[in-house]
Amino acid sequence: MRTEVQTEVQTEVQTMSDRMSTPELETPTRGETATREPVPYRVMILNDDFTPMDFVVEVLQQFFGKSAADATEIMLHVHYNGKGLAGVYPREIAETKVLQVNRHSRGHGHPLVCRMERD
Repeated sequence: MRTEVQTEVQTEVQTMSDRMSTPELETPTRGETATREPVPYRVMILNDDFTPMDFVVEVLQQFFGKSAADATEIMLHVHYNGKGLAGVYPREIAETKVLQVNRHSRGHGHPLVCRMERD
């Protein structure tokens, strides 16, 4: 099981580094300013059968600034629905949060997986 999780994280890291070479910005339409808005990414927490619920709550508070009540609500959503939204960020911030959460989880011996999806 740990090998599959490590492979998932390595694949996610490689995918993120591949995306870093091409910025994904929305182009403005005629009449808009030349400033482009970054494309938002959803950072998702995925359910597994091994990570303790209190660890997921801790992660949501520590890395996403959630209150105890909000973190508990998201954790329960993840538990019952398979995944839950931790936050929406520009690509670079989303990538950083995914890497931080996945490294923190592995460092504490948990298979918790965090991913990002284009919004």
